[in-house]
Amino acid sequence: MNVRCLSVATALLIASICPMRAEDALVAYKSLTPELALDLATAALGSCRDHGYQVAVAVVDRFGVTQVMLRDRFAGAHTLSTASGKAWTAASFKTSTTELNAVSQPGMMQSGIRSLPGVVIIGGGLIVEAGGALVGAVGVSGAPGGDADEACARAGIAAIRDKLEF
Repeated sequence: MNVRCLSVATALLIASICPMRAEDALVAYKSLTPELALDLATAALGSCRDHGYQVAVAVVDRFGVTQVMLRDRFAGAHTLSTASGKAWTAASFKTSTTELNAVSQPGMMQSGIRSLPGVVIIGGGLIVEAGGALVGAVGVSGAPGGDADEACARAGIAAIRDKLEF
């Protein structure tokens, strides 16, 4: 038997052992509804206001696409792109921007991620999970430091936590 016939026979054998079912061709996933994303952003903004911070809040879906953007009236112009970048970064890397900051310091193995387009590695970006699955992310910018931004983001997630459990 020549190599070509052997390759065809092998391919047919594999195809018969592992047939593709129609449901294997599609992927189902959970994502935040626009209404829940708005509730999250509103709660995060409210938490920052309670502490006297003027911020912007971005909520992205599991793919990093912006669903909601809120900017308080005195938040700086830069806070919009920074909040959005934090949320996108958290969703893209499936981890908080604070954690990414810690593992990507100059000289560390992952330091190169800091120079990727669109990556914002400053505290304040958190993932949103439900049932163990990533459903979105939130980014906050404008509070005095990434830890304060992150606290507001956590408050936003906490405000919708009961709607996330399924």
